[in-house]
Amino acid sequence: MTDSQKWLIIVTVFLSGWAVYLLLPVVTPFIVSAVLAYLFDPLVDILEQKISRTASVLIIFALISILILGLMLVLIPLLQSEIITLVQRIPDLVIWLEQTLLPRISSLMDININALDMAVIRDSLQENWRNIGNLASFLFVRITSSGQTLITWLAYVLLIPVVTFYLLRDWDNIMNNLKFLLPGKYKKTTIWLVQECDTVLSEFLRGQLLVMLSLSVIYTAGLWLAGIEYSLLIGLLAGLISFVPYLGSIVGIVVAAIVAFFQYHDVIHLIFVALVFGAGQSIEGMLLSPWLVGERIGLHPVAVIFAVMAGGQLFGFTGILIALPVAAVLLVLLRFAFEQYKTSGLYT
Repeated sequence: MTDSQKWLIIVTVFLSGWAVYLLLPVVTPFIVSAVLAYLFDPLVDILEQKISRTASVLIIFALISILILGLMLVLIPLLQSEIITLVQRIPDLVIWLEQTLLPRISSLMDININALDMAVIRDSLQENWRNIGNLASFLFVRITSSGQTLITWLAYVLLIPVVTFYLLRDWDNIMNNLKFLLPGKYKKTTIWLVQECDTVLSEFLRGQLLVMLSLSVIYTAGLWLAGIEYSLLIGLLAGLISFVPYLGSIVGIVVAAIVAFFQYHDVIHLIFVALVFGAGQSIEGMLLSPWLVGERIGLHPVAVIFAVMAGGQLFGFTGILIALPVAAVLLVLLRFAFEQYKTSGLYT
């Protein structure tokens, strides 16, 4: 490969990445569809051994739609009830802080808290929480307040299933065509790298999603059995952010401990909260992660935290979602580059 060809490849990759960055709002539904097609392609391949590819995709679509609809019908009313109850309890929490917790802190640490006007905070909350009303209507008002936002969401809702269907139906053909475009000299190495990346991504994406869902169920069930209020809300929150090591358990145990102490004013329920999250971490470390995610990714917890923060800084919420898959692919490429470096004249 000549120097001009190398520079052409570098410039092409850079311009392609810059174009994707500029068009991120437009390409987001296509990225989501590609991820969904990638996740469910193995299931379609299994069904394809018995029936046609199109029929397999339709069956998978139907099962996913039924599952999502069932979860929404069950979870949304429960979450709505817990959130409304939580909003209603905020004024009581302020009163408890004003009359119980802050005086204790003031007496123990000899701090003057008179400058903090809790009465104003309490009156403001009592006046405004009723304006929130029903959660569904509140979200609907917020979404429909911007015509552009509403159109964007409607486009996503309509476009993602359609694009996902066509990508799933033609996934194998798309992959074969991409292989055909590879230069013969680099085809073997490139295919090997892609297979390694596919192994890592499949283990991470499918495995980590199952770990997050499992932890959500464990935390929710444990807190519910311990009699902690808002167990579903806390359990889902802790489970869904557990893709960052220890963050889900830390946030969950702090929030659950505050709720338990405010609810019961004793130590025994704090012990129950600690036992629930301790058991969840033990199950994740000894069973869920080794079984569902595996050890091939090998990202250090510090690298995970940095990847999530860097993704959020560069691309916002979308960057947070794609940070770890991108980091896993980069890890495969870095391992390959390191092996090439060890056999190069520069190293020897």
